[in-house]
Amino acid sequence: METFLVIVNIALIFALILVLIRMQQKHISFSKRVFAGLGLGVLLGVYLQFVFGTDSSITAQTTDWYNIAGRGYVRLLMMIVIPLIMVSIIQSIINLEKTSQLGKISLWIIGVLVGTTAIAALVGIGSSFLFDLNASEIEAGQAEESRGLYLEERLTEVQDMSTPQKILEFIPANPFLDMTGDRATSTIAVVIFSAIIGIAVLGVRRKQPEQAELFVKIVNSFYAVVMRIVTLVLRLTPIGILGLMATTVAQTDVGGILELGKFVLASYVALGVMFIIHLVLIGIFGLNPFTYLRKVLPVLSFAFTSRSSAGTIPLNISAQKNSLGVEEGVANMSASFGATIGQNGCAGIYPAMLAVMIAPSVGIDPLSPGFLVQLVLIVAISSFGVAGVGGGATFAALIVLSSMNLPVALAGLLISVEPLIDMGRTALNVNGAMTSGTLTSRVLKTLNLERFNDKKAVEKDIAV
Repeated sequence: METFLVIVNIALIFALILVLIRMQQKHISFSKRVFAGLGLGVLLGVYLQFVFGTDSSITAQTTDWYNIAGRGYVRLLMMIVIPLIMVSIIQSIINLEKTSQLGKISLWIIGVLVGTTAIAALVGIGSSFLFDLNASEIEAGQAEESRGLYLEERLTEVQDMSTPQKILEFIPANPFLDMTGDRATSTIAVVIFSAIIGIAVLGVRRKQPEQAELFVKIVNSFYAVVMRIVTLVLRLTPIGILGLMATTVAQTDVGGILELGKFVLASYVALGVMFIIHLVLIGIFGLNPFTYLRKVLPVLSFAFTSRSSAGTIPLNISAQKNSLGVEEGVANMSASFGATIGQNGCAGIYPAMLAVMIAPSVGIDPLSPGFLVQLVLIVAISSFGVAGVGGGATFAALIVLSSMNLPVALAGLLISVEPLIDMGRTALNVNGAMTSGTLTSRVLKTLNLERFNDKKAVEKDIAV
């Protein structure tokens, strides 16, 4: 009987996939297909949880099969991340008129990412005070206590690395190893390696133009093939979101959410405020924030369901370049850097909220100006250095809490709601990267305003 029910559940997702395929055949817009996948995934997940329960073997077996559509899609995206970054950045650099432009692009992108992370820390602090969060009010269960012990063990790894050592990790000693994604900083290392290749080609072009021209032709050929692969994979986005959302909702611990609902609500209020600040920044730089929002929503939907900033890189680059009109080199660098540096949600809001929440439990006044200034500075600095150790929000929290001499074990109290909050954090991280790319391209006057304002530009690159 159990096997029969699992087969029925598999048949259900197949039927929904056929619905999405039919929508594609009818040329229904990409955005509508994405949100259809999101909605159908939620309904499917609610059905599994309501009928079979979160912890049942039927739900576990069903979600294993659903992961072929969900996590399988994420794997396909991860597959094309490194080739996409390499050929795109090399091609972008060899098309630069001056190598000095590369430095300006990098400084603006990193500056916006780190600057908005500092603002995100202030937003997180404000939300903590608004909801009067206090770690002493939360009771720890066995799972949370285990998580706390795990965090204390991992703290040693973070403390053993100084900030210069973390930055040193960006430099690729073995670029071929980094192409496998072996290290936490592999993405940035590949960006640096690709930039070095591009700069070298510019030098060869001056002394051996024929050799440079041959290399450029090879790069352009690779670029055309890689972009075709990206297009093919991106067309599967609605199906991937369907599988991811169904699995996430089916496995969500509703009891844990209700128990820690105050922290969840405070987190999403902070995330929402930071999203609005991003839109305000877009408006300050003379762009229509509503046009921007409409074009990035499909990407944010995937980031929300997948909880993977790295996995969202191909969609991030595609949306910036094809929908927002961001210059290609800027789009690639902002998406790549934004996946590891200056993450507004994971490295900004989350550590700041935890610090304010935990401080009273160890006798520290979270309202003292000295504590708040120190916290914002540490968050901003660590948002750059956290890429050297990886691990997203967990390591960001470890670095900030340990730097503030606060107990890291208490961070384990929130394990039951981590997945739910991480969905919003990832979406904010990705939006921060897209905002940095858009603003950088606008400041450097390389933004294609005609494409930015073109309502149909959203899906020109992934039209059927």
